[in-house]
Amino acid sequence: MSFDVQALRGEFPILHQTVNGKPLVYLDNAATTQKPRAVIDAVSAYNERVNSNVHRGAHYLSDTATAEFEAARATVAAFLNAAREEIIWTKGTTEGINLVAQSYGRERLQPGDEVLITALEHHANIVPWQQACERTGATLKVVPLNEDGSVDEQAYFDLLGERTRIVALSHVSNSLGTVNPLARWLKAARDAGAVTLVDGAQAVAHFPVDVQQLGCDFYACSGHKLFGPTGIGALYGRRELLDAMPPYQTGGEMIETVSFEKSTWNELPYKFEPGTPNIAGVIGLGAAVRWLDRQDRTALAMHEDALLASATEQAEAFDGLKIIGHAATKVGVLSFLLDGAHPADVGTLLDQQGVAVRTGHHCCMPLMDGLGIPGTVRASFSIYNTAEEVDQLFQALEKVRTFL
Repeated sequence: MSFDVQALRGEFPILHQTVNGKPLVYLDNAATTQKPRAVIDAVSAYNERVNSNVHRGAHYLSDTATAEFEAARATVAAFLNAAREEIIWTKGTTEGINLVAQSYGRERLQPGDEVLITALEHHANIVPWQQACERTGATLKVVPLNEDGSVDEQAYFDLLGERTRIVALSHVSNSLGTVNPLARWLKAARDAGAVTLVDGAQAVAHFPVDVQQLGCDFYACSGHKLFGPTGIGALYGRRELLDAMPPYQTGGEMIETVSFEKSTWNELPYKFEPGTPNIAGVIGLGAAVRWLDRQDRTALAMHEDALLASATEQAEAFDGLKIIGHAATKVGVLSFLLDGAHPADVGTLLDQQGVAVRTGHHCCMPLMDGLGIPGTVRASFSIYNTAEEVDQLFQALEKVRTFL
């Protein structure tokens, strides 16, 4: 049975509107994906009929909220092929990485140790490690890129050494769409004795992720890039590491006992979840994952690949347009520049025609500096985008070119 993108689009209410008098063409999915009706309804149902705090409540609403909250944890655990107690709720990928950098990195790193990242990384997978290194005397090492926007694999293996303690890698580049061959990189890191973290923010919506198969120690992702709510994410951590790590933040819920002399910590995963959590966000994320699990992931990936292939073909034929990032394996992202035009101006003129893209450095300033550019225009595609919308992007760019 063929993939019916129009039927899928029918599940996303936000897509059916006009912007500046034009039908909305939403191509900013690497920043935030839209929500299907199933997610909107799940969040609304919690707020309308369940709203109550989780755990320890002695009444029906709290029991119901707790059951839905923990069911969502089990759903996300199965989605990543992890154990339930290995899934920590966070505000998103950024907080997940900070948790590991603070609770594991700052506790374990020593002067002379090394943390290895790549030149593709989002700021969220750079700055936390910079801070951890500054506070411990460790050194941050950066793997350079090839000209096509892929990571220099030989340089990675050369930099991975006996002093490497932590390897933190993006699964997919948010700015270029490059997919990193993590399985062999993570194996090499394990063989070198390093602990590994994967920034999976851009990966989970595009293809299935199995943390056991990858062999990573930590994997962080965000709900709002996975058709779920903002302000919620999940961190997978290998249980033996989480057990040995001190809490990232302290307060209520994450404790077992408290006295004025001493406090002890709750069991996993609650040791890392202080205070009242984003309950509606958790339930919404669980609904998003269940919705995605009902789709044909192979058909969705093929559809996305076709969109990127069409966009790339039209971009290569477009006079004065330069694609930034030609890695052999990419998903969902076309970053580009137009001759003589600042990316921000291009984005504004596209918006006037109803086409939503992102412009700037995409939280990858070191990458842009290395490329010698101020930023890019980024069109990023998702499962509900259409071939016609790709065509509309380039029709709009034709008008942009005449304006500039």
